[in-house]
Amino acid sequence: MRAIKRYDRRGFTLVELMIVVAIIGVLAALAIYGVRRYLATAKTSEAKNTVGAITRGAAAAYERENAAAAILGGGATSTAASHELCDSATDPVPGTVPQGTKYQPNSAPTADFNVGTSTQGWPCLKFTMSQPIYYQYHYLRGANNPNPALTGAPLVGGGLTGFEASAIGDIDGDGTAFSGFARGGTITNGELALATQVFVNNEFE
Repeated sequence: MRAIKRYDRRGFTLVELMIVVAIIGVLAALAIYGVRRYLATAKTSEAKNTVGAITRGAAAAYERENAAAAILGGGATSTAASHELCDSATDPVPGTVPQGTKYQPNSAPTADFNVGTSTQGWPCLKFTMSQPIYYQYHYLRGANNPNPALTGAPLVGGGLTGFEASAIGDIDGDGTAFSGFARGGTITNGELALATQVFVNNEFE
C-alpha cells in the first residue's frame, strides 16, 4: 500500500498574532485621531463661515447710500447721501464663550442678534443666527478685538474707518486657551478694502 503523507495543519504563532494586534491598534488610533480632527474641523467651519457672513454684511451696509431724513422748505436741498459702516454691536453673542458646548441664540426682540438699530450692531448688518452655535461673535467698528485669542490679526483702520468681525471659541472646553477667528476691512479713499481671508489663531482650542 502507498503511504499517504498528511501535512500537519499549522496555526498562527504568537509572534504573528502580536503583529496583527499591533497593526489593528495602530489603525484604530489613526482612525480615532482622524475622526476627532474631522469633528473639530466641522466645528471650526462654523466660525469661519459666520465671520465671513458678518464681513459680507458689513460690506453690504457700507455700499448702501444713507441720507438723513429731512423736511425741506422751498428752494432747499437735502444733505448728500453718504456711505457709512455700521456702528459696533454693543455686546457679543453670547455674553460668555461657550466651553465645549453649544449656545442657542435668543430670538426675543431685544436679545442677542436683535440688539441694535438700523445704523448700529446686528440689525444694521442684517445678520442673525437661529441655530445653536459653538462660538462667541463680535462686531467692532474702528477697533480690533483685544482678546488674546486674536493677537496677530491684521489691524483695521483707526477712528471709524475700519471694522473687525470676530469669533472666539473653546471647543475643547478646557477654559484656559481659546481659538480666534477674525476678518476686517479698512476704508481707503472712499473704498472699503477687506482682508484677503479669515485670520485663524489656535484653530482647535
